[in-house]
This record gives sequence, structure tokens and C-alpha cells, in this order.
Amino acid sequence: MYLNCKTYFSFLYGTFSTQQLVQTALGKGVTALALTNINATCDTWDFVKLCREAGIKPIAGVEIRNEDQLLYILLAASNKGLAWIHDFVSEYLLSKKDFPEAGADQSFFLDGRDGFVIYPLSAKNPENLLPNERIGILPSELNRLFNPDLRKHPDKLVIRQPVTIQDKTHFSLHRLLRCIAKNTILAKLSKEEQCEPTETFVSPSELLNKFSAYSFIVTNTYKLMDQCHIEMEFGTDKNKNTYGGTKEDDRVFLEKLATEGLKKRFGPNNKLAEERLKKELKIINDLGFNSYFLINWDFIRYAQLREYYYVGRGSGANSIVAYCLFITNVNPIELNLYFERFLNPHRKSPPDFDIDFSHTDRDDVMDYIFKRYGKSQVALLGSYPTFKHDSIIRQLGKVLGMPDKEIVDLQRTNTARDSNSRLILQYGKLMQGFPSYPSLHPCGMLISQEPIVNYVSLFMPPKGFPTAQIDMFVAEDIGMNKFDILSQRGLSHIREAQRLIQQNRGVSIDIHDLEAFKKDKHVATQIRNANSIGCFYIESPAMRQLLKKLRCDDYITLVAASSIIRPGVAQSGMMKEYIYRYHNRDKVNYLHPLFEEHLSETFGVMVFQEDVIKIAHYYGGLDLGKADILRRAMSGKYRSNNQFEIIREEFFSSSKKLGRDEALTAEIWRQMESFAGYSFNKAHSASFAAESYMSLFLKTYYPKEFMVAVINNFGGFYSTELYFLELLKTGGDIEPPCVNRSDKYSNIRGSKVYTGFVHIKRLQDKLVEQILEERRNHGDYLHLQDFIERTAAGLEQLNTLISIGAFRFTGKSKKHLLWEANFLQKKNQPQLHNGPALFHEAPVEFILPELVDTRLDDLYDQIEILGFPLTNPFELVDDHPEKYIRAADLHLHKGKIVSALTYFIARKHVVTKYNDEMFFGTFVDAELDWIDTVHFPDSAKNFPLHDSGFYRITGKVAEDFGVHSIEVNKMEKVGHKKRIYENLS
Repeated sequence: MYLNCKTYFSFLYGTFSTQQLVQTALGKGVTALALTNINATCDTWDFVKLCREAGIKPIAGVEIRNEDQLLYILLAASNKGLAWIHDFVSEYLLSKKDFPEAGADQSFFLDGRDGFVIYPLSAKNPENLLPNERIGILPSELNRLFNPDLRKHPDKLVIRQPVTIQDKTHFSLHRLLRCIAKNTILAKLSKEEQCEPTETFVSPSELLNKFSAYSFIVTNTYKLMDQCHIEMEFGTDKNKNTYGGTKEDDRVFLEKLATEGLKKRFGPNNKLAEERLKKELKIINDLGFNSYFLINWDFIRYAQLREYYYVGRGSGANSIVAYCLFITNVNPIELNLYFERFLNPHRKSPPDFDIDFSHTDRDDVMDYIFKRYGKSQVALLGSYPTFKHDSIIRQLGKVLGMPDKEIVDLQRTNTARDSNSRLILQYGKLMQGFPSYPSLHPCGMLISQEPIVNYVSLFMPPKGFPTAQIDMFVAEDIGMNKFDILSQRGLSHIREAQRLIQQNRGVSIDIHDLEAFKKDKHVATQIRNANSIGCFYIESPAMRQLLKKLRCDDYITLVAASSIIRPGVAQSGMMKEYIYRYHNRDKVNYLHPLFEEHLSETFGVMVFQEDVIKIAHYYGGLDLGKADILRRAMSGKYRSNNQFEIIREEFFSSSKKLGRDEALTAEIWRQMESFAGYSFNKAHSASFAAESYMSLFLKTYYPKEFMVAVINNFGGFYSTELYFLELLKTGGDIEPPCVNRSDKYSNIRGSKVYTGFVHIKRLQDKLVEQILEERRNHGDYLHLQDFIERTAAGLEQLNTLISIGAFRFTGKSKKHLLWEANFLQKKNQPQLHNGPALFHEAPVEFILPELVDTRLDDLYDQIEILGFPLTNPFELVDDHPEKYIRAADLHLHKGKIVSALTYFIARKHVVTKYNDEMFFGTFVDAELDWIDTVHFPDSAKNFPLHDSGFYRITGKVAEDFGVHSIEVNKMEKVGHKKRIYENLS
């Protein structure tokens, strides 16, 4: 009877979660239930699984709509019918066409026995209904059954009781959701844009009572439900199961590739490596993962042929097979990487390869995978952003017409001050966790053995690749595992830097010579001094401080640092403990002798995910497979799973049987639990550290080209301005944009860097392309008049280019050029012809008063047009930097109160355990050296920190493992020098 039920995966429409829908049905004694979300099948398999567990027969389907118009409901009678539904929905969502409306010649399903179509009353003439088509009758429509056309076809009528909302409260929530979907205020929401208040889960007895006079409709409904069957073997492998012809072919081919790679990686006769390779190949084959490795190898090989940079990481980097296939670049023997973190008998899903590509290359690799394995078998993996506190308040505030200031205040305080804010907080609690729209996983791709529509519907996000309407958890449940193809700007920095180095210096760099980078003393010095701005993963203020505290100058320590910086390790207090033990190795007290035996490399501190596995196994007595399950259960992804509590009890019980001290076991568990889900696996950290070394090498020996590469890729922890400051520190001679020397992105010639047009805020892309194309085809611009005639630039765009100094090659002041531009652009408007003149004529000369540009004018123009000055910003400060302490001298004033004149770079907010706000600040002084600050709650409250500008900071110099900062007790904003305008009257 319940043939038209929705969950909140009818995005911004339904208000049931999938579990709530099934539990409500169970509570009402329902024995069969159909899920029909609007144009979506996102939670079909969760629904099927939950129904099975509840003893309810699941029926899978979809409700088809064009905007707010209900067209029909499709129900699968079989898996073949469900695959047809997926294919049908995909066809229209991918092409973004309207779904076909009901018509005499419109049929559904290849075989009518595979599914049913239910139309709303009056949508289709009963005379034209096909054998598998029905008309759904709402309880409110029973009075219309006297229609003679309907009475002629009693076998075609079924009950349609839509289930969309739980109650009146959720009807109000539904209306708010519809307003968000329509981007309108509540007062303007029309009746047609929302459901009926009666679309609730009425009990079976109540529904049967309403249709008591029409028993034949009840019978038809039960008959239809009886004919619907859906099956799913959860957890069985549905991935592409062979790379070549057969599984045996794959085994032989993988062994051949790995053996050849072993010789390249380790040379001949390395017995240890050979034994490990043989062991891994057997387990990979036994668990059926040969094709998974070969498919990863295949698209890595494609990337290599195209000379794309990539980094392979994830737990798969624990594998020597992956290393020998050049999927990863981390030697698992060198780093003693833990094999069970890679594969173990309890692990049914493949080892995880995260393959990072440059953002400029990733889409082509994805395109290759679609073309290589066929679009019928490949899709991007979906995801569903969910509503959280700030977005809920923002969206509901807009619906209720609240001013922006009040919305921001409510986000910050979470305290109701009027009826509107009370409503927002009330309904916001109900909305928490609702999916907001279908999106795509940041990197996941699916490659199936059978057509992918057997399992999922597809849609087309802005990315432009077909994307599955399931997320990674559903995919894993049904036995489909993702290939992770990530985009990473750190690799783009490296690639662009190599291009610039080749172009500017004629030098070709082998960026994969990692062993040489590890041994380079100058690179080691860079790490020790935390001179790492622009370098992947090690440039943030927290990471720079950690590197300095450790005085890190080697690869192994950098690998550890990459994991120590993660939130779990830091919050557990073990980061500070690790730093202490690192510098005081003779004073290390191990919690237990087993910690010394198995964690001596990290001085008894659990730094990596593998360490959790080791301790769970050797201290807690869990076998290695269960220890890995514990590690997974502790992570944020799986913590809701009851596996966590089961393994916890087993850990404590097993420890007790081994005679472990209960208090010690509790402390060890606390340390494990506090960070296991947030720390990296060691292979992951090693991969990150390897890429960091690549960036560090380029920054050490080619600092100018490297910083230009970072600037051109707009990627990194900091704003673009900071990277220009770093470029300045390298000795780069930074020039403003120039119409004759600049490109779209910044270029470098010798030490001179011409800022790219891309940084000019209001400059149109079309004009930039025209400037460059015209210059390529017909040479440099001779003067302003020549530029105007060849590009037909508008006056506003001209003024912007002149103000930034793009015509300084003319030798005329900007003020003079602005007068010229205003006259020439208007005077020559009819003659503009977008090309060079046939004959060069002398430009029109103007007799004007002497108009001089000042340095201050130039800097203010740069701030207005670029957002920042192309020089040391302290040229602009309305104070005297020499009066204040320098960053370089902080160590001389430990424990003393000092004052510093600083320029803001970044800040990090922190909420204390008492729910007070504090923050950490990052600034530079007049010599562009770093000053780190700590703003405790009182200081944070009394002296607000804005996002830009100069600050006069007073506070005590604190020291932590040799790293100095200022604990701020007073702070005030410092202004800019006043700009003086000429009086030409």
C-alpha cells in the first residue's frame, strides 16, 4: 500500500531519513514498502539492507518529476527492471533534458514484466494504459471513482498514499526546505511547490478503512507488491574483476611486471625484497586483487607516457608490489612499513591507493579511464554535502528574511533573541545532517564488471563526467571499491617550476631523484630552518613551528612530523611528548616493555596508524586482522558502526587475560582512541614527505622560479600576497603588469618577474586574450594610441591598466596617460578596427600640466587593483618600524614584555574546553621575518584581530623547544600613510 515513500534523498523535499522511514514502517506493522525518491535512487541499497534487517519486503523505485510536476512513479519488479530505471533516470539527468510526459505512445521497461508505472489520477487515459501501468488513487480522490472511464478498468487502480513528512512540525520543515530549493522567502512559497499536509505515514488499518468500500483497489495493490522483488548480495565483489582476458592471465602478468620492477628498484639478488614480493603476490592473488593493481598500474603508465606528475600514497604504499609497479615511490622495506596495514585476511576491500595528479592533468587521466574501460562500466563516485550549523542558519535566515548581520550574529552566538531566531534554531536541529544536494566525491571513480546502471543511477555535475548517485559507504556495502584519482596543486607547483627553470635557466631537473634530495645538506638546512613556504604540506604555521621545534633535517623525522601534526596526535598531548622524547632520548620512560620493543623508532609514542595495530596486537593480544579492524573502527568514518564497541570490549578483555594492569590498559586505550582516526598511516606520511622533498629541492636551488610557480597555481596555505612577499625575499625583481611584457600568468626572465594579468581584479578575460593574441601576431604595442586602436579596450579597462602601470614603457606618468586615454578612446571610437594600422603615424600629443606619479600613489593603486602591494608592505605603514623589536631578536627577550610592529598573514581560531575563543596569529615584521602570536581568551576578546593590515603588538616572549612567540596582552591597529591628491584647479 505504501508505493510512494520518500526520504531526505528527495533533496530539499522529504524529511525522513532512510532509517527513520524503515523504523516507522516497522512500528506500524508494515510488511512491504516502496522507496520512490524524486528523480533519485541514492539510498536504494541502504533502504534494501535496512528493510531486510527489519523483516520488511523492500520495493525499489523512483518518482519522476519535471520541476514540481509529478509525471509518474516507476517501480522495479526485478533487478532487471531496476537496472532499466537506473538507465532511464541517467539518460535524462546526464543530458539535462526534461523527462517524457505520459502519452499514448510512451512505454516503460524493455519487458513489461520487469516493472510497473503508476500515474497520478488524470495523467493518462485509462483506455491507453499498458499491462504494467496503473493509476494511483489518493484517499482524497475516492470521490472521483464514479468516473465511468475509471469504473471500466477496476484492475488498473492501486492505492497511492505518499509518505513525505512525519507530522505537522515536519510539514513546516518541508516548507522551509522547499523555500531553500526555490531560493524564495516563506511568504512567497506557492501550494504547487510543496507537498500536502496529509502525506504522512498513516497506519495500515487507517488506510484500509479509507478504502474499505473499494476492496478491489486494495487487492490490486497487494498483487502489485507481491510481483516486485529486488535482490542484492552485499559485500560481494562487483568491481571489474579482470584486467586482461582471465584471472589467471592477470596473475601471470602482475607477477611479470612486479618482478621486472623489483630489479629496477632493488637491483639483482635482493633476497629480502624477493621474499616479500613473493609473499605479497600470493596474498594479492588469494584475495582476488590482481586486477585492482593492474588497473592502477595501467592509468599510472598512461600518466607516465604523457609526462604527468603523480604521487601514489595511501595504505597501498605499504606494498612492495606497488613500489615495483611504480604506483608508489615509497620503499616499504626502508621504512619498515607494516604489511598488515596493507592487506590481511580480514580485509575484504582493496588496499587504498590515493593517486595525486596535478590539477591540470587529472581530468585527462579520468577521461582516459572512461575511454579505456567504457562509459557503461565507469562513473565518478557521488557524495552528499550535509547541512551543518552555519549553513542551516544561513539558509533558514534567508528564507525568513533576516538581515545578514542578524544571521551572522546567530551563527556566532547560537542564542535566540526573537521569534525568527527561535524558529531557525528549532528547525535547524531537525535539519542537522540532511543532505543538501547531490555532489561528487573529491576523487573516487568506480569501474564495474557489469554495466554500472545495474547498481546506480547517474547524474552530471559541473565536473562534466557521469557520476553515481551513491556515496563511498554504499559503494563499499554493495561491493564496489573506488579508485582514488586526486587533484593536488603541490604537484602543479612542481611541474610549473620545472617548466620555468627550463625556460629561464635552460636546466632540466630529474624531480624523482629522491635519494639525492634526502642527502642534500642545503635541503636539510631549509627543513631545519622551516624555510618551507610554498612547499607541499610543510608550509603552515603549525608545521613550520613543529619543524623548528624538532630541528628536523632528515627524511625519517619529516615522515613522523607529517603524522604528528595531525589533529588526533596533537590533541592527545602526544605531539608535545614526542618532541620532548625526540630531544631527550635517554630520558624516555616507556609505558610498557612492549612499547620499547615495537615503538622505539618513535620513542614509545603512537605516531602512525600502524602503531595502533602494533599495540592492539602485541599489548592487547588481538590478532593482526582484528587490530586493523580496530584501527578502522576508531576512525571518524566508521565510529558509528557497532564494531567499535565490540572491538573495545575485546581489547580490554584480551588485555585482562594477558594480565595487563587495568589502569595502564585504560591509558593506552585513551592514547589509541584519541588519534587513531586522525593520524596518517606511515606510508601516507612517507609519500607526503617525499613530495615535500621535491618542493624543497626546487625552493633551495631555484627559489625565484619556484615561487612564481606557486603564485601561478593559486594553491597553498596562504594568500597570494604572501607568496609575492616570499618572492621578494628571494631577490625577485617584481614588476607590475605590462601590456608588452606580461602574460596571463606571471613570468620570469632572469631575476625580473612580470606580474600576470590574472591578478588584476576587474580586467576581463576576453581583453587579456585579445592583448596577448594581438601582441603575438603583430608585435609590441608602440604607445597608448596604438594599443587603443589595436584592442578597442573600453575606457574602464584602459583606466585600470594605466593605473596599475601597464603603460609605463611610454615614459609618461599615469596621470598624464589617464587624460590621454579619456580623450583618445572617445575620439577614436568610430575608427577602432582591432588591428595594426597600415601606416605608423605619430601619436597625438597633448599639452598638459606637469603630472607626476608618487611612489605612494603606485602602492595604493596596486592595493586597489591587485589587492596588495608588489613590495614590502611596510613602505605604507604610518609608524617607524625601527622603534620595535625584530623577529630575529625575540630569542634575546625570553620572558620579557616587548612590542612589535607587524603585518597580518594568517590566524587560526581555537575553542577552549571552557567554550572560550582564542586564536593563534601569524605575522611578519618589517624585514619580512615571521612572528607567531598567541591570543588567549581575554586578549582575543579585548583586542579583535581582523583579516588584514598592520598591528602594534605588545606581549610576553614565550619559548617552546627553541621556538619563540609573543603571548599578546595588547594589540592595536596601525594605519597606512595618507595618500596626497594633487590640486589641479
